[in-house]
Amino acid sequence: MFSGIIQAVVPVHQIYKETTHFIKYTIKFPPHLLIKLTIGSSISNNGCCLTVVSINQNLVSFHIIHETLKLTNMNKLKIGDLINIEKSIRYNSRIGGHLMNGHVDCTGEIKKVINFKKNKIIWIKINNNYFQKYIIQQGSIGIDGVSLTINKILNNYIRICLIPHTTNNTTLGIKKTGNIVNIEIDFITKIITNTTEKILYNANYTLIRK
Repeated sequence: MFSGIIQAVVPVHQIYKETTHFIKYTIKFPPHLLIKLTIGSSISNNGCCLTVVSINQNLVSFHIIHETLKLTNMNKLKIGDLINIEKSIRYNSRIGGHLMNGHVDCTGEIKKVINFKKNKIIWIKINNNYFQKYIIQQGSIGIDGVSLTINKILNNYIRICLIPHTTNNTTLGIKKTGNIVNIEIDFITKIITNTTEKILYNANYTLIRK
């Protein structure tokens, strides 16, 4: 599990495309995040929960398989690109953002960026309409691993307001129109919505049978 509070922005060091549907990529870790890092550790990479497969000094590598490449923006990575990373949280950790599981639901496309003197507004189009029912105004959402609040909804567009800390300490500060970002819907909202739909469906089915 993750909290959506980014701990570092790091560059992609190397990408090894072993097949069309399987790559290994390496990123440079800062010293403080290497402490107690082991092979098998779970790390959020742009919101994707990936497993550490090798550690060579400050170079940390991960495997990315076809399902992740299909559902996320990880298939667009290039050497030198910056990645939001966060180590998994402990059960007694303070949650500064909201609980996230690192399972990206779909991607979104940045349609408009409005820059102010100290803050920024981003409009994002959700690329899969199915997930629109889970998106609520003032609800939580994960964008490239960053825990954020949905400020406004317009059809399948959402508006996100970024404070200076977020623009300065995550990759969202350098995003431009046309960039693709990873979207993770708040899983608590999904559970409530799906459970409610199931209860209503079963209730209607029972009434029809009677």
